[in-house]
Amino acid sequence: MRRKDREITDFQELVRIMEQCDVCRIALNGGDFPYIVPLNFGLEVKDGQVFLYFHSAMKGTKLDLIARDSRAAFEMDCGRQLVLCQEDMNCTMTYASVMGRGTIEVLPEEEKIPALDILMRHYHAEDFPYDKNVAKVTAVLKMTVTDLTGKRRNPPG
Repeated sequence: MRRKDREITDFQELVRIMEQCDVCRIALNGGDFPYIVPLNFGLEVKDGQVFLYFHSAMKGTKLDLIARDSRAAFEMDCGRQLVLCQEDMNCTMTYASVMGRGTIEVLPEEEKIPALDILMRHYHAEDFPYDKNVAKVTAVLKMTVTDLTGKRRNPPG
């Protein structure tokens, strides 16, 4: 990382940033070009290992690419705010971001509901009742994160 002064190395801080994000963009091996898709996600940390959960239609490009190559990269960010500096006649952005890599697998039927529960908890402060029958027509993906890096730009001053 070029800007070491913005690098986030504390694991717990990286997790706190991920908890604040509402979209995770995953990049898959699309052959000639990378394939990037924004997704809702759930976050789980077990014994220092990060897992991300996603839901999907049962068919589509994303699943075809994962079946060919389970490696993926991801990015998520929050705290974006434009900062105008009238005196210097310039502007910048504040942000906090986390990027990483890992492998994605499609979960078997018996693991879908616990993963969907994790995903739902990311967006709702308490357990949110939802129709569990949705699991029958939903693919649920699990990313085992192998690398994490973070970066932050705080407001000037």
